[in-house]
Parts: sequence; C-alpha cells; structure tokens
Amino acid sequence: MMNKLWNFFNNYRQFGLVVVTFVIGLALDLAGKDTASHFVLGVAAIANSIPIIIDILRDLRSGKYGVDILAATAIITSVIMGEYWAGMIIVLMLTGGEALEDYAEGRAKTELTALLERAPRTAHVLRGRKTIDIPAREVKPNDKIIIRAGELVPVDAVVIDGQASFDESSLTGESMPALKRLNDQLLSGSVNQDGVVTARALRSAADSQYEQIVSLVRSAAASRAPFVRLADRYSIPFTIVSFGIAITAWVVSGESIRFLEVIVVATPCPLILAAPIALISGMSRQAKRGIIVKSGTALERLAEIKTFAFDKTGTLTYGRLELAGIKTAKPFTNDEVLALAASLEQNSTHIVAESIVGAALGKKLKLAKVKNVEEIPGMGLKGSFGKYRLVVGRRELVEQEGMSIPKTLAAPIGKTSVYIAVEQAVAGVISFDDRVREKSKSTLESLRQMGVKNFLMVTGDNQKVADKIASQLGINEVVAGALPADKIRAVEQEKERPVAFAGDGVNDAPVLAAADVGIALGARGSAAAAESADAVIMIDDIERVSVAVAIAKKTIGIAKQSIWIGIAISVVLMLVFSTGRFSATLGAGLQEIVDVIVIFNALRAHGPFGEKRETDI
Repeated sequence: MMNKLWNFFNNYRQFGLVVVTFVIGLALDLAGKDTASHFVLGVAAIANSIPIIIDILRDLRSGKYGVDILAATAIITSVIMGEYWAGMIIVLMLTGGEALEDYAEGRAKTELTALLERAPRTAHVLRGRKTIDIPAREVKPNDKIIIRAGELVPVDAVVIDGQASFDESSLTGESMPALKRLNDQLLSGSVNQDGVVTARALRSAADSQYEQIVSLVRSAAASRAPFVRLADRYSIPFTIVSFGIAITAWVVSGESIRFLEVIVVATPCPLILAAPIALISGMSRQAKRGIIVKSGTALERLAEIKTFAFDKTGTLTYGRLELAGIKTAKPFTNDEVLALAASLEQNSTHIVAESIVGAALGKKLKLAKVKNVEEIPGMGLKGSFGKYRLVVGRRELVEQEGMSIPKTLAAPIGKTSVYIAVEQAVAGVISFDDRVREKSKSTLESLRQMGVKNFLMVTGDNQKVADKIASQLGINEVVAGALPADKIRAVEQEKERPVAFAGDGVNDAPVLAAADVGIALGARGSAAAAESADAVIMIDDIERVSVAVAIAKKTIGIAKQSIWIGIAISVVLMLVFSTGRFSATLGAGLQEIVDVIVIFNALRAHGPFGEKRETDI
C-alpha cells in the first residue's frame, strides 16, 4: 500500500508537494504555531496561483477565455481575507484534480496504448534452407517468414503453407480467433495461437497494417485541444453567474466574506475534468471495437453528423467483384483481353484491379510486365507492353484517348465494366457483378435512428449501376461517374452538416480529408487514406460505422452530462453558502466531493454500455 502511494506521489510531484505543505501546515497548527502555519499555507497558495494567472494572461492575449479565473480569484481572496486553509484546500483540489485526470486518462487509454507496447520486433526468415532471425523492420516484400504458436505476425503476409488460428482482437476488435489457411492474408500484429505457418511477406514493416495503426494511435493519444474547447463553451456563463451570486451576497449582506464563501464553491474543476476524461474514455472504447478515432474533435463531430456520404464499391457493397462476362473485338480472345487487362491492373490497388487480376490468375493466365504505368485517379491506367500502348479503365478514359467504342462492345446495363484498348483500338470490355453487403441496409437504418437525416452515395461507377444499388438501400441521392474532385464537390455542397464520408480508402484520400469526418473502412485502405481520415475502422465491417457514431454520441452525452452535474451542484452550493451560515473552508472541502462525482460519471464513457448490440445504445 505504501509503495502504491509513493508511486502515485512520485508520478504527480506537484500534487505531492502540495500534500506535504498541507501536512506541514496542519502540524504547525496543531502545535499552536498559528502564525507559522498561516505563513506556510499563504505562501504555498500564492505560489501555486502564479502559474494559473500566467495561463489566464496568455489565454486573454490570444482571445480565449477559460474558467481558471474563478480558481485564481478564490485562492487570492482566501489569502487576503485570512482564510488560509480554504485557499490551500482549493490548491489541493486543483492539483489533485489534475493528478486524478492524468490517472484516469492513463487507465482509459489502455486499449490505445496496448498496441504501442507490443509491436513486432523480430521475424524468422527463410534464406534457402536456413531460418534466420532478423529485426522485423528488415523484412522485405516476398520474403518467406515462419510464424510459430504464440508469436506476432511481423509484417502483412499471405499464408503459403500450414494453417493456424490468429488472434486479431487488438487490431480489429473481433474477439473470436480467425482460422488462416493457404492464400489467406495475415495482419501484422496479430498473434498465432496454435500452429506453425509459412507466409510470404506482402509489405515491409513500415508499410504494414500494424505501423499504420500505431501511427493513428499516437495521433489519437496526443490529441487534447478539443477537450478544453468543449468545457469553455460553458465557462463564460458559469463564471458570470458565479461572480453575480458572490457579489450579490456581498452587497446584500454587507459582509465581504460572503463573496469568498460563494467563490470557493464555484471553483471550476467539474468543467476542467469532465470533458477530457469522458472523451479519452470514449476514444479508448472505440479502439477496443477496432475503431481508431484520431482526435477528440473528430469524436465530437461524429456525434453530431447530419449527413452521411458513402462510397459504393467496397463500402456499401462487398467489393469482391465477380466476373460476369467479357466481350471482345476481333482478333482478340477473352483470355487475351483478360490477360492484357490484368497485366496492367496488377500495378494498382483498386478493388476493380484486384478483381481483374484475381480472375486472370484463377484461369492461370500468364501476366506480362508492363512499363511506363500511369494511374489516373478515378479513371484507370495507361502503360506500354513492348511496342504497344495499353489503356484500361472507364469509358471516359478510352474516349479521352481518342477512341470510339463500337456498339458491339457496349457495357451491360447495371454492371461494373472496364474497357481495354490496345494502341488506338478498343479490344474488349470486362463486366463484373457486385453484391450489397448484408449489413449495409441495417447500418443505414441504425444511423437514421440516431438522427442522421440525409444519405448520399458517391461513386465512380456508372449511373445505372449506382441507381440499382441505391434503390436496394433506400438512398435517394446518388452521384455517379464521380472523379475525386467530383466527390469533394458533392460533399462540400451538402447543406445538412456536419457531413461524414465513409469509403474503403482506395483513391478516397482527398474526399476523406474534405469531409467534416472522414472514415476509412477496412484493412485495404492505403496509407494516404489512413492519414487523411479522421477515423479508421480496422475490420472490413460496414456495421462498425454505426457503432462508431453510437459510441461517439454516448461519449459526448456523458461529457456534457458530467459538466452539467458539476455546474448544477456548484450553483446549489453557491446559493447555500451565500447565506453565510457555512465557512469557506467547508465549501472548499465540499468541492472535492463534487470533483469525485464528476470524475466517476465521466469514466462511464469507457464502460461497455451493456452487452447488447452496440448500435442500440
């Protein structure tokens, strides 16, 4: 017990020094040395008020106004009026409140900081027939690595031999282990539970999923500014009311001590403590569900969303496009057109590109090496194969290149289609089917129940495909054939704000940054998208979007509730103490109880809110 107390005071030294001063003053008082006791307490109180006054002056110079002026007024007035114990209790309350805030924040950040402490450090790499251990940061794409039971996956990889169950809970929030077999992908940072697998590295450690998450967590853990802003909304009216009651009590009674007795119970710890503890608790709760929210500002805006815009492919739909058909122009065959398209598309991470490459590899077609590859965001790719120029992409891209599309190669209605051109001739068109996610409709319904008024689908796909998906989901507003700039424009033109945009992260970085809240969905997202987004959902589950909004609403609700509880209790105490029947020292002590109530209420944001569906909270 003594060790725990020592560690606490060692970690929060300012509070420890105040406690020591408090004890010295008490000892002198009990020894009958009142003058010495009052001198120690008065000097300590004034000394601790100096940093508060400096902060107030800095805020005033920058045009800001906070609630610290009440605390500084209470401390200085206490010393002037000879109520040294009251002043020292206020100092104890302020420094103790900061220490409790830091302690509560530390506990609430458990899920946010756990990832930082267990980064993969080593990897077993196959070199010929030998296995050598190297630092995880030195693993290169295509290296063969061995992952044994109990070990972390060092980099994103794909299984090439063996099978095992992997714990991905710290990455995705999914508590059930995932069985990984041949050709299944492994996320860096997941834990092998019960077998040995050989895998091929897909990326270096720096580019792997785990490092992206660590970067996001560091950003989230470092964010503090919005916590103060939330409290400051209430600071001016609260301060005015406090001084109003205190001055009225002084004027009516003619006793200056009444002013102090009121101001002492008006000290602003409830405003200072409630918001930061609740918000960091909510961010930690999001992380436990596989949702990394990068700042308190994003969490606050997420709770107020009025319009939700969604990308289509890979977000509202599964994004696993199934080959529906191929049309070709002579002399090309179906396999030749597919192989040419896949040869160029293997240089892209877009979902359509992955589907084309997957279809070609499924037919065991040989892919050629394409040079001078150029990707036109939202349109397609261009490159050269030997002496031939290849173009693969949307109809608009082919037409921009000066080619006309024959009627025999018209894209099927209601399907996602890609055109392939060789030199100056259209060689064929590949069509795909995409299915709506099972949870898309229920997710939109949950968001409606939580107050989201408008829904918008923004997609680069053609109008007929977009309308077909939108009708299935009950979305009335559709923007199809959208390039990245069009997506930004669609989001910016929405009148019901704030606006959130949810996309799978591929080619969505600009609009994710432009939205009031950008949400990157799933593990496929690029590093640029993860950087641009305000929140990243690590598991490929559309329902987590509504879970993120539900937790945000609950968190902000608790933060505001905690602030109002503190204000209400403080106002009642001010009215009671304005009667002059109770001492300033007693008032300062009662404020400590108010602080404890506010802290415990704010910590509810870290709780499970019940174990029912989280979208129902």
